[in-house]
Amino acid sequence: MPRPGKEKTMSRNIEGKVIVITGASSGLGESTARHLAKLGAAVVLGARRKDRLDAIAKNIQTDGAKALAVSVDVTNRTEVEALVQKAVDTYGKIDVLVNNAGIMPIAPLSLLKVDEWDRMIDLNIKGVLYGIAAALPHMKQQKNGHIINTASVFGIKMFAPGGTVYCATKAAVRSLSEGLRMEVHGDGIRTTVISPGAVDSELKASTSDETSSKMVNDLFEAWAIPAESIARAIAYAIEQPADVDINEIVVRPTAQEF
Repeated sequence: MPRPGKEKTMSRNIEGKVIVITGASSGLGESTARHLAKLGAAVVLGARRKDRLDAIAKNIQTDGAKALAVSVDVTNRTEVEALVQKAVDTYGKIDVLVNNAGIMPIAPLSLLKVDEWDRMIDLNIKGVLYGIAAALPHMKQQKNGHIINTASVFGIKMFAPGGTVYCATKAAVRSLSEGLRMEVHGDGIRTTVISPGAVDSELKASTSDETSSKMVNDLFEAWAIPAESIARAIAYAIEQPADVDINEIVVRPTAQEF
């Protein structure tokens, strides 16, 4: 019987899985953690804001599910390794890694916001690679696992002026995901890249250029869909049988034109 607070029908292919999620203190990461916990997963939440993570984990536990909060900066490889190891030490395995942490500071190249370029590369690309590096040895040993990388529709279509560097980082995530799939499918490891359009989250708040910030906020105000929309798409990919690999999902608001 489902535990109190659980959905009456839990997914057979999600219940009991150990799922590590980065960027889990808000937005897509938080919504994904809550949704997967309701479906019976043990969720390990990683982000820098430990107080926020602790509150989310406590709330999930109150609903009768398993949750663990771990402070992590995904630009620090040692901390990412510790996040994954904590999941394995606590629950005995890692079934799924959701590489979700990222930022989207939008500004024309001519403004030369080089510090923001560096931060995007560190978080959006290297953070994903560090997650893969931490989880892959465990999954190869298990001969199963699932790595889910959050990209963006801006990894498919260029958004300029303003989004050039962000688009480049998300295109890199899509390329990394396909290369990973080709390398590890023989080990029983599945790979999914999910590319959201405008979603209600804190992502839009990372733009420091005033003109670009207004443009981004206006677009999100007009189009954004709830973060739960992406959580459901991630659950769909996870819940497939082991011989089915959902490699790419693009989720846009119906009203979004690009």
